[in-house]
Amino acid sequence: MFDHAYQNYMDHAYPADELMPLTCRGRVRGLEPSRGDVDDALGKFSLTLIDTLDTLVLLNKTTEFEAAVRRVLSDVRLDNDIVVSVFETNIRVLGGLLGGHSMAVMLKEGGQHMQWYQDELLHMAKDLGLRLLPAFNTSSGLPYPRVNLKYGVRGPETRTGTETDTCTACAGTIILEFAALSRFTGDPVFEAHARRALDFLWEKRQRNSNLVGTTINIHSGEWVRRDSGVGAGIDSYYEYLLKAYILLGDDLFLERFNIHYASIMKYISQPPLLLDVHIHKPLLPARTWMDSLLAFFPGLQVLKGDIRPAIETHEMLYQVTKKHNFLPEAFTTDFRVHWAQHPLRPEFAESTYFLYKATGDPYYLEAGRTILDNLNRFARVPCGFAAMKDVRTGSHEDRMDSFFLAEMFKYLFLLFAEAEDLPFDVEDYIFTTEAHLLPLSLSTAPHSSSIPSNRTEELDDSNFDWTCPNTRLLFPDPAYPGNLRDPIRSAVDKSCPRPAVSAVAAEDGVRFMQEMMELSSQQQKEQLPPRAIQIVSHPFFGRVVLTAGPAQFGTDLSKSSTGVSGLCFVTVAEPYSGCAEITNAEYVRGHIALLQRGQCMFAEKARHIQKAGAIGGIVIDDNEGSSSDTAPLFQMAGDGRSTDDITMPLLFLFHKEGNILLEALKEYREVEVLLSDKARDRGVTFCGYNGAWWSFTLLSILHLHSIPLFFPHLPNPSIPCGGL
Repeated sequence: MFDHAYQNYMDHAYPADELMPLTCRGRVRGLEPSRGDVDDALGKFSLTLIDTLDTLVLLNKTTEFEAAVRRVLSDVRLDNDIVVSVFETNIRVLGGLLGGHSMAVMLKEGGQHMQWYQDELLHMAKDLGLRLLPAFNTSSGLPYPRVNLKYGVRGPETRTGTETDTCTACAGTIILEFAALSRFTGDPVFEAHARRALDFLWEKRQRNSNLVGTTINIHSGEWVRRDSGVGAGIDSYYEYLLKAYILLGDDLFLERFNIHYASIMKYISQPPLLLDVHIHKPLLPARTWMDSLLAFFPGLQVLKGDIRPAIETHEMLYQVTKKHNFLPEAFTTDFRVHWAQHPLRPEFAESTYFLYKATGDPYYLEAGRTILDNLNRFARVPCGFAAMKDVRTGSHEDRMDSFFLAEMFKYLFLLFAEAEDLPFDVEDYIFTTEAHLLPLSLSTAPHSSSIPSNRTEELDDSNFDWTCPNTRLLFPDPAYPGNLRDPIRSAVDKSCPRPAVSAVAAEDGVRFMQEMMELSSQQQKEQLPPRAIQIVSHPFFGRVVLTAGPAQFGTDLSKSSTGVSGLCFVTVAEPYSGCAEITNAEYVRGHIALLQRGQCMFAEKARHIQKAGAIGGIVIDDNEGSSSDTAPLFQMAGDGRSTDDITMPLLFLFHKEGNILLEALKEYREVEVLLSDKARDRGVTFCGYNGAWWSFTLLSILHLHSIPLFFPHLPNPSIPCGGL
């Protein structure tokens, strides 16, 4: 799996920052439509390669690591005139360079590899650290959220430096990388700035609840968002307090972490849930949903030694994963989808690994197998692994973030690996929040005693233990963890996967809508969920799924158990607009017709292709550059009169997703798709006679003549595709 992701990045994307796995090309900032803050991680510094360096070593790919380091040293520039996120650049690029340096030193000391290495990655890391330092030039010590790699934060040429707010995690997730840089280089300036930022956050905690908010003003220290949780916006602040103690040995960090942790368990933890509260009124919930980033927290609880709540929260997350195949970006307290995306985040795999390490319970190997299977079944595409646009439909997004290679494969490999599979002892290292490896020996490395500390009182160690409990003593009964999990599994199973509406309410709603349509020429219907277009023919085999907008007329795919597939092909209708009688009806008949938006009503297009014998239609947006990544779901309305005569499905694709389908048709000529309410399981995988892996589902149409081996009883193995 790692080879498939890494090699496709190198073949199709490098030196770009990230791979776009659906279109098999690199994502270059400025050349693609802006995705907002997400793009701040991209700095034209071959992000994915740097983020992957230490993964290569852990997975025993020493030769590839050596080649990758040489590429970074020869190709990567850090002085680009580009504005990047301080947080993302620190954890991904600075962390990646330091992790790579740690691995290079370890290999060189082994005497067989990297003998030429002279701390070049460390020199790059220091260069980058110096480029990030101007962001810390504030009265509070909290960094600006963004910095220009070439010009810093001052002056008009920087195009930044005007922000006033940053997230708590953004300012509080610096200490591991900056302290490691100081310890490696002997320059204390980096660690001093990271400590100052942490000191300020600690001073600004709410003194009664001992909680921190999500967003803070970097100049005044006022809390801008006063909701507090362990997910997005705060998560790695808590993680870095505990890990800073582990890496650096400073009791101050452990004291602060434990004070925070006691408040988290008092106010935020409602096993198995972790719910945001208001820092001034911590008994008052701030929201009724959870985000997927909190999935790291059971792993942090394992490091803390608090195993029971870790088991409980992990089990809740596991059941949500099994319900939706992946953790949605956000889900409600009754485990329904709140935000449907899933960008292949690794936090659940991380916690699964730590719980297996702590308990040795093979149950967590099964959880890991679920993660593996779902990635291969639903996210794997010909050019890598694609993020899920919507876990409900199985549709994809054209992105594969660098953290997928940096983190996911590390934790999954470690979960299943035996000691002899590992090239070094991971217990000698700590994982950063991006899973980069920093050696624990840094705690004894020389560092300046001039680093200031804000310690204002004597260390109070009465509220925590200094050692983690032995899980064999904690759980003498092997069934005990299972007893914790069973009630949680039952609670999630009993919840409905989607919101339900009573029959009376539904009937009232329909009647109201009918009345409104009679009163107005505008047809307004309830918001329909997205649909899926799954390319099932060679070489896609169902691995590419496109998010499609529904029509407010025609076949309702959510009520169809099998979806709709063309007999063999999709066909471009002529005229392409579909606004006149179809002239290539002999090709459209029995197939799914492709149409372009514009020139007439959607219902008119549907009637023309239905008259020509099409069994479905796909309308492609004529607005160049439009994409489901950036635009809200689009529903095709009727034409103000009865559409009962339209009895086939019609779906809408934005321009970008439509181009993927058109390019496939252009290259392979014969393209099969499945139209459905959600992507179908790709079923059993068979090895065909030519050695290729054929993946198909009986819901799609089979080219039986290409696999006669499996149907020896059929009298004519080349029967028409529709015969099945």
